[in-house]
Amino acid sequence: MSDLTRRQVLLGAAGAGAAMLPWIAHPRPASAAPAAVLAANDLALWYDEGAGTDWLRALPIGNGRLGAMVFGNVDVERLQLNEDTVWAGGPYDSSNTQGAGALSELRRLVFANQWSQAQSLVDQAMLGRPAGQLAYQTVGNIRLTFPSGSGVSEYYRHLDLTTATTSVSYLQNGVRHQRETLASAPDQAIAVRLTADRAGAISFSARFDSPQRTTQSSPDSATIALDGLSGDMEGVTGRVRFLALARAVVEGGSVSSSGGTLTVSNATSVTLLISIGTNYVSYANVSGDYQGIARGHLANAQSRSWDQLRSRHVADYQTLFNRTTLDLGRTSAADQPTDVRISQHASVNDPQFSALLFQFGRYLLISSSRQGTQPANLQGIWNDSLAPSWDSKYTINANLPMNYWPADTTNLSECFEPVFRMVNDLAVTGARTAQVQYGAGGWVTHHNTDAWRGSSVVDGALWGMWQTGGAWLATLIWDHYRFTNDLDFLRQYYPALKGAAQFFVDSLVPEPSLGYLVTNPSNSPELAHHSGVSVCAGPTMDNQILRDLFNAYAQASQVLGVDADFRTRVLATRDRLPPMRVGSRGNIMEWLYDWVEPETSHRHVSHLYGLHPSNQITKRGNATLFNAARRTLELRGDDGTGWSLAWKINYWARLEEGTRAHDLIRLLATPARLAPNMFDLHPPFQIDGNFGATSGIAEMLLQSHAGELHVLPALPSAWTSGQVQGLRGRGGYTVGITWSAGQASEILVRADRAGTVNVRGRDFAGTFQVVDTSTGGAVSVTRPESDVIALPVLAGRTYRVTAAQLPVVGTAALYSDTNFGGSGAALAVGSFTAAQLQSAGIGLRTASSVRVTSGYQVVGYANDNFTGTSWTFTADNADLRATGNNDAIASVRVVFNPSRYVRVTNVANGLVIDSGGSVASGSNLKLWAWNGSNNLQWQLVELGTGYYRIVNRANGMVADGWGSTANGSPVRQAAWNGGTNQQWQVLHLGEGRYRILNRTTGLAVDNGGSVAAGSTLKQWASNGSTNLQWTVAFV
Repeated sequence: MSDLTRRQVLLGAAGAGAAMLPWIAHPRPASAAPAAVLAANDLALWYDEGAGTDWLRALPIGNGRLGAMVFGNVDVERLQLNEDTVWAGGPYDSSNTQGAGALSELRRLVFANQWSQAQSLVDQAMLGRPAGQLAYQTVGNIRLTFPSGSGVSEYYRHLDLTTATTSVSYLQNGVRHQRETLASAPDQAIAVRLTADRAGAISFSARFDSPQRTTQSSPDSATIALDGLSGDMEGVTGRVRFLALARAVVEGGSVSSSGGTLTVSNATSVTLLISIGTNYVSYANVSGDYQGIARGHLANAQSRSWDQLRSRHVADYQTLFNRTTLDLGRTSAADQPTDVRISQHASVNDPQFSALLFQFGRYLLISSSRQGTQPANLQGIWNDSLAPSWDSKYTINANLPMNYWPADTTNLSECFEPVFRMVNDLAVTGARTAQVQYGAGGWVTHHNTDAWRGSSVVDGALWGMWQTGGAWLATLIWDHYRFTNDLDFLRQYYPALKGAAQFFVDSLVPEPSLGYLVTNPSNSPELAHHSGVSVCAGPTMDNQILRDLFNAYAQASQVLGVDADFRTRVLATRDRLPPMRVGSRGNIMEWLYDWVEPETSHRHVSHLYGLHPSNQITKRGNATLFNAARRTLELRGDDGTGWSLAWKINYWARLEEGTRAHDLIRLLATPARLAPNMFDLHPPFQIDGNFGATSGIAEMLLQSHAGELHVLPALPSAWTSGQVQGLRGRGGYTVGITWSAGQASEILVRADRAGTVNVRGRDFAGTFQVVDTSTGGAVSVTRPESDVIALPVLAGRTYRVTAAQLPVVGTAALYSDTNFGGSGAALAVGSFTAAQLQSAGIGLRTASSVRVTSGYQVVGYANDNFTGTSWTFTADNADLRATGNNDAIASVRVVFNPSRYVRVTNVANGLVIDSGGSVASGSNLKLWAWNGSNNLQWQLVELGTGYYRIVNRANGMVADGWGSTANGSPVRQAAWNGGTNQQWQVLHLGEGRYRILNRTTGLAVDNGGSVAAGSTLKQWASNGSTNLQWTVAFV
């Protein structure tokens, strides 16, 4: 995007611009996430107050076509509404017919370094007519006004990313009110469910309003309507007609409608259904039956109950969302409301926020881009203005491609479909622009487009004279094919790919002094090379994009077996492109010449397109270019707009520097760059930063651009352990990774087709095992490099890779060599004699290095059976010689670190052990839903005997078996006295599950068969029931 001084921003956007300055949120004392948030595994945005009038505190929902911002206010609820085809204007052609005639002189001026004159000629002969494109616009709002009241308490609202629903809950005048809102793709409607725990307690009025030209009416006794017309802009008359309908379905009470106002009185529950239809059929056709569409969707939604609507919506959404999971661990920072977490993120340890940011981007893409919809624009589908910043359209020189970087990598390939339909549209409108402005075949699109598929230069030469927007979009066709191997898809979009290549085969010209074929005129996006001028010939980004385009075309035509002669021409043209070169500062040169940009910290770093998203610069390719790319980033600096920071996360991930990538996440997760509702801020709001962050996190965990699957290429030290499932790699692979102490303990690879895939990872420098999970049989692999395996695969099979040098159970491991090499023994929590260590894979007194996962510690003993001198390890030790205990350890205990607090969760009912808030000796321990309270947190302190005392954080008392041997007897708590009643064995059962046994009674801690919060914790004789099984998680 370009500077905030540009024409579009002057038009203003009250909503998206509301957080132009950093906002502030203060930590809440004794805060705890609501149960609904915990039930979503913290994958929710939540707040303890309504949004008020601040659009950037409202919560977004969408089904790809319909969008709403839900404010969650008590007295006047507001849903700001969008439909993805409500755009200003109507079909138009902006191609400037003077272009082709002026092109020769324009090129001469550029080659003669007469850049100011060239820019003036661009504005005269190449700039589109009109000179700007048209804006995405709001439909309006529906406001629900409730009777004035007081005494509101227990308020919270949240957006559940696991179900794509937003909820509000509060207590008022003794009545619990709840509202849940969703945007259903299967039923093409927005639905609001209002309930109360007292019959007849719901009364409100509802009314539409809009800044558009509209009329309001009451079509029937339960419905209101808003009929409108989109705005005029740039001299183009608004032609998008739209109809919004809202209908109340009540249970108890009554509903009436008059004069455009809907009134609900004394209902027990209400379902409010909202539908919107427009007359937009395509970029060239606005003849659709907008009223029939709106009425049809409303009638369809009303034919289903609320439960049916919700279940259909959730099932449809989860088909996409549930494909990919990410767990980076949790700390108590996650108990704060989301705005507080953003405000304090730079100063606290909150790894789960990165997982939330990752999944929020996936949520936004599912909600704003579905098969058959428009692509996600600069604000996704959420906009409350008629004149949003930069028109909320499609900016191609960074933002639109960036929106879709996570589509394939995070397993949302269906969401990519709208972009490819747009490319086909642009191949038509761009063909006219190519012909009348360049005298060339094929098609071209510059740095922006809109719903009408404008393809000409817009906004002025300094920003808009960039030729390779369509070329970049066309490369996405081939890259998507690399993920899916879908030949039907490739055939469908091959003509557009060919047309993009045709334009540049026709239009590139020789640079007089260097002889390379170059674009002229063009620019390096939005950056001046000398004061006030950006127009140039052959900028580096153009050359990189064209190299990708020509390679993509050649490979696609070869796969399809077509157009061999044209392929030869394309490859010959590719071979005459300028190479990337290193400048005097050690950087990748941004232009053909070694110019120094006047704005050295500019938000665009376009000449690193070759590093990301392309694969032209890689660590194991040209080292000179790779090092120059790093130097380029150092010169440009870390700071930038929200979307610029997000792109830099991807850059540093490709440089395989996880700490630097994580630093950029922390820079992004601040009030200056994230709104309270987690929308990315340029500022103002631009959604590409959200999508870029999701992409960057995926790139830190898995890369596939270099012809291999690279596992954990840029893992930061902040993510010491974790798990990701469902990432996708090029070639058609689905990948899962579990890691601990910074290295993978398990890698899962599922293949779409048979073949051989190279997998790179640090694990493969040691010993490892590969198993076909379908048969359980070992798989033989070769090692083309020390850290690469060549894995033979069959279609539909999943392969598990485990490294012997890593703790498979995620706790600790001993190795016979230094630096975690040689033979190894992976150890769970427990006690291991010399014989047991030898059975596990490490001989008597042969350990030379040790790994310890955060939260655990290893106690090594000089003699067997846990006697003699002991050494305690709380972190990795790569060389025991340095600490004087090399080849000295005969037996080992792996225990929980007593300095860490844990929650202990029952496998059967999901409740955690609770002190009950009591300080009375002998009081019973309870079970409770996790809420972060100190009552629910415990220390596991190993006593040097293999037994633990279990200490509550809130009251300091310990769990006590009380000497009872009767099944069903309660587990109590008391002050520590050292008795065996207060000593417990924590026995690892596998898969992270434990049985907790009292030393005196021999009974196991039991949930008592209850699922009720507040029930008493019991003891029972050991058996295989999950009632007696527990997980331990650090807090």
